[in-house]
Amino acid sequence: MMTKTKNDSATQRSPKPAPGPQKSGLVARQAAAKLLGAVIEKKISLDGMLDPIGGNPAYRQLSDIDRTLVKAILHTALRHLPRIEAMLDQLLKTPLPDGARALHHQLVVAATQIVYLDIPDHSAVDLAVEQANADPRNRRFASLTNAVLRRLSREKDELLRIAAETTPSLPDWYMARLVSTYGQDHAQRIADALLEPAAIDITVKSDPDGWAQRLGGIVLPTGSVRLASFQGAVSALEGFDDGEWWVQDAAASLPARLFGDIRGQRVVDLCAAPGGKTAQLIDAGAEVTALDQSASRLKRLNGNLERLGLTAETLECNMADFRPETLFDAALLDAPCSSTGTIRRHPDVPYTKGPEDITKLAGLQERLLRHALTVVKPGGLVVFSNCSLDPAEGEAVVARVVANGGCERVPVDPHAFPGLEDAITPLGELRTTPAMLAPQPGFAGGLDGFYATVLRRSL
Repeated sequence: MMTKTKNDSATQRSPKPAPGPQKSGLVARQAAAKLLGAVIEKKISLDGMLDPIGGNPAYRQLSDIDRTLVKAILHTALRHLPRIEAMLDQLLKTPLPDGARALHHQLVVAATQIVYLDIPDHSAVDLAVEQANADPRNRRFASLTNAVLRRLSREKDELLRIAAETTPSLPDWYMARLVSTYGQDHAQRIADALLEPAAIDITVKSDPDGWAQRLGGIVLPTGSVRLASFQGAVSALEGFDDGEWWVQDAAASLPARLFGDIRGQRVVDLCAAPGGKTAQLIDAGAEVTALDQSASRLKRLNGNLERLGLTAETLECNMADFRPETLFDAALLDAPCSSTGTIRRHPDVPYTKGPEDITKLAGLQERLLRHALTVVKPGGLVVFSNCSLDPAEGEAVVARVVANGGCERVPVDPHAFPGLEDAITPLGELRTTPAMLAPQPGFAGGLDGFYATVLRRSL
């Protein structure tokens, strides 16, 4: 009687099938789910991960076409995340296990394509099932993935209607702060505006009407030119290579304009990169010193100024350590903030920031503003601004600094910006929200949420 050796038994087993060719588009969906998880679970900024040079390896390895797709999926998913999750919850008989967060992100990526993007439903479903099968943690949920997403495909219109009627489009913590600050009606209009991608605005050196005509745009009350939707790179447009204009949201262009006539004055931009406001100050005739503590950001600023044919003294320096030998006539402090006014272009912000960040950043802003007042001459002006919608980072900071003495507010004239008079508060401060600037035929409305005020150092 013959006995089988160990090797004989091994040869008798059915060989493990070799993996088949990977389906087109699978790697892009896997990258999208991975990056979505990093935003939601680890609060990692999306901008950094989507950097083509220093970003997440899963993103960097993709083709240009797949990068564009992944960016569209992530921006859309984060813009609509509470409602996407509400729709998925309606379809799941029981909640997913606590350890199935990766599956949750895969379902969100697929649902985003099915409900909001121009991608065939069957492709989104098929790739999501393939993605589940490719992940050992989620393989047992492949049938569930297929069933949930096929039903979503069939019922998406009704499910979306219900979600839109019952679920705010922003996370609960952030929507509650908006309502507390702006009231229910204005908060809802802000939330609705944040569902739309931001338009492209440019700041021109001169002749905004002429550039609006050349580029098919319109001139906004801020003096910026808003472009209509177009295909291709902004850098390919007329005037870019010649340095005639730069991309800058209309609201972001306002703080530098609050100084008034600064021709011949020495002005310091204390948190300058990427340089849009620095360019405005130079173009207005000021002698500008620009600070930034990041060498890479300062390099980018210098590159932008070089293209624009503008010159400034640039210093790599933390502004809190900056103590000039000669005081300046004016200073611009566009302070670090939660960036909640820029959610149209950075939809990850409500998920990477929270109330604790706002409190921490408000403390930093107050310290920086107090220091900014020490770098200007007595009687000199400081414009303090940031792109937060939260008064804890704006009005409350300035109120404490003013109450402490040593400076006074210089009210902004509401008539200085016809069409944006509502952006000037009773105290004469600037407060824009994404719900301002109504759309015009062929052009998106809205602008970033910004706060800015003018302070004069006491004599």
